Amino acid sequence: MYNYSHYKEQDKEVVLAFMRQHNFVMLIAADNSGRAEATQVPVMVEERGDKLFITGHIARKSDHQNTMAESGNALLVFTGPHAYVSGAWYSNPQQASTWNYIAVHARGNVRWTDEVELIAILKKLSLHFENYDANSSPFYDNLPVEYVAKLVKAIVGFEIEVTELDNVYKLSQNRDEKSYDTIVEKLKQQEGDAKLIAEIMEERKPGVFNPGKDNS
Repeated sequence: MYNYSHYKEQDKEVVLAFMRQHNFVMLIAADNSGRAEATQVPVMVEERGDKLFITGHIARKSDHQNTMAESGNALLVFTGPHAYVSGAWYSNPQQASTWNYIAVHARGNVRWTDEVELIAILKKLSLHFENYDANSSPFYDNLPVEYVAKLVKAIVGFEIEVTELDNVYKLSQNRDEKSYDTIVEKLKQQEGDAKLIAEIMEERKPGVFNPGKDNS
């Protein structure tokens, strides 16, 4: 991760909001030999007092679970929209092109849950992604008991207490204002992630070029 102060979001609430919005993450762990395993999984991000926890589940007795059990810790990578930025858009075009993106890295210690906690995790994920309230999940509540019992034998829940949280909001903050505006204009002419990055850059511009103002 780029460790430059001008690419950092200082507002923790902004970072947490990003994590909750982009919570289909890359879960990574390495065993004692250095071999890394990675799986993309949906997770829940929860604050409990002054601590941050991330919960989810993976396949039981898989290579990844074995690796996480051996290491005892994991890295979760949250990513959002990203876009190519052409050097031709700079005031001085004799510079390299680049890529604009946002990412959050969360590291922490792994705790495996019991089946009761696992079922609670499954229900929370269902409620979240199906957009139901906390008291009603027509989809999850109607699953056959036998199916759920079989499911929880095939997967295992995890809870990671975050011990290190870092982020990079690489959004052309190192460019002059004219270049910044041109990049926004060019990205807005595109679709998908490029347009989303342009909108984020436009929203954050006052904090980039007016020191002392909120960068969020």
